[in-house]
Amino acid sequence: MSEYVLQVKDVDIQYFTDAGIVKAANEVSFNLRPGERLGLVGESGSGKSTMALGILRMIKPPGRITAGQILLNGDLDITKIDEDAMRELRGSQISMIPQGAMNSLNPVMKVKEQLIDTMKDHDLHLTKKQMEARAREALENVELDPKVGDLYPHELSGGMKQRVCIAIGIVLHPKVIIADEPTSALDVITQRQVMETIAHIQEQMGSAVILIGHDMGLMAQFVNHMAVMYAGRLMELGTVKDIFTNPLHPYTQLLISSLPMLDNRGDFQGIPGITPSLLELPPGCVFNTRCPQAMEVCTQRIPILEKHGAGERWVACYLYEH
Repeated sequence: MSEYVLQVKDVDIQYFTDAGIVKAANEVSFNLRPGERLGLVGESGSGKSTMALGILRMIKPPGRITAGQILLNGDLDITKIDEDAMRELRGSQISMIPQGAMNSLNPVMKVKEQLIDTMKDHDLHLTKKQMEARAREALENVELDPKVGDLYPHELSGGMKQRVCIAIGIVLHPKVIIADEPTSALDVITQRQVMETIAHIQEQMGSAVILIGHDMGLMAQFVNHMAVMYAGRLMELGTVKDIFTNPLHPYTQLLISSLPMLDNRGDFQGIPGITPSLLELPPGCVFNTRCPQAMEVCTQRIPILEKHGAGERWVACYLYEH
């Protein structure tokens, strides 16, 4: 039995467009243990959401996974199974809490019906009464009154809608929960409540969570491990404590230094330049055009993600080449 519930190994995801090949994810690798919380962080266009869709096998043409393996429980490669088998796994083994709760719920179905629909889709052989009981339980787990089940999405606040999305995501007790920016478009108080709800559910069920986002402050509070992505590549992997106390990659350093600080209010630090087009990535390290520490070798060869030091630390940067 593998110690990992999910292993992503050298995954490439590409979109074959009329303008050329968009390299949305390149040689991405990471592991996830049961009960672990991994933050997948980076600017817009870094490949975070693409990786989430890849794990769920929801990349639509002209995109496809062109290389690598995604192993569930150490042995099942979900890049190799047919669509029917993958449909069975979605929700029951790997589920997603989507980014836009406002847009992901069916506006003409009551909340309870949407929860029951998820169960029907996986043919759990439950009676209507059992499914209704499970729907009530899922709503209570996300701290909603079961009466919410009889309401339509337009009758709920933004935070309640997001909780309903979490309830739908956890109703089948999945082993891996992917939360794609679950707090975007929510106010700060509701953001905290939603994240506390996800943490409570995850601890209760023993699921692993992949949190996708660009809010480094949120990551610091919620996840145990972080994977920093830029232009489709992993730049750095490590524990939250290691990454925040000693960021190794120049990109990670700039991301952390761009966080607002109380002692220098009004002084905003950004990252100079813009993310390169995934159609025309620069030669060598994809970050070399914006990196304040770039060397000649950075423009010539792509650095490999390598283990650094004794802990669980990985970095793709020539500053740390052995």
